[in-house]
Amino acid sequence: MTTFIVILGPPGVGKGTQAEILSERTGLAHISSGDLFRENLKNQTELGKLAQTYMSRGELVPDDVTIGMIRERLGRPDCKAGAILDGFPRTPTQADALDIMLAEFNGRVDVVPFIVGNDAVLVDRLGSRWTCRANGHIFNQKFSPPKETGKCDYDGSELYQRDDDKPETVKRRIQVYLEQTSQLISYYREKGKLIEIDGMQTIEQVTQTMVVALKK
Repeated sequence: MTTFIVILGPPGVGKGTQAEILSERTGLAHISSGDLFRENLKNQTELGKLAQTYMSRGELVPDDVTIGMIRERLGRPDCKAGAILDGFPRTPTQADALDIMLAEFNGRVDVVPFIVGNDAVLVDRLGSRWTCRANGHIFNQKFSPPKETGKCDYDGSELYQRDDDKPETVKRRIQVYLEQTSQLISYYREKGKLIEIDGMQTIEQVTQTMVVALKK
């Protein structure tokens, strides 16, 4: 039986980090919808080109295009045992569409860890985040600074602060995330699949809490 986990949490709470750690510990593939979009756009796949037509008009990419990207990704060999989904779904409608699709892979959403955090701490975390221009490696001035200020440890490229990571933007991102996903959180809670996890613990404590919750 395949296992599918949907990981939720506002920007800055560390859900991407936890998804990667969980992927290593469980052997399940980590599928970030943001990375998947970038991959399809960069490689100019048919779905990437289709998504680009909407984005160039300033429109939202329809759910069926996103679902198509995820379906293709789940069809790859590393997803035979299942996957950890990060960034999708965002709405109950998308969650219903995901359920239909996962049935094709003999699976369903088994559990939904929802990592929660204090807004002020999240703003402080993201406001200290810097990204490398070449490959998108992420550093944090407070928690994981680069060895050399302003330079990526891995490829030596310049580090810069994305507009998305500036404090005033971060506050808005957190607010928008919670507004957008409030119905989804209720949706999974009603289904008995939501597990709230305190994201203000250390990275290792969050991981341990999540692993214990998943075993249950």
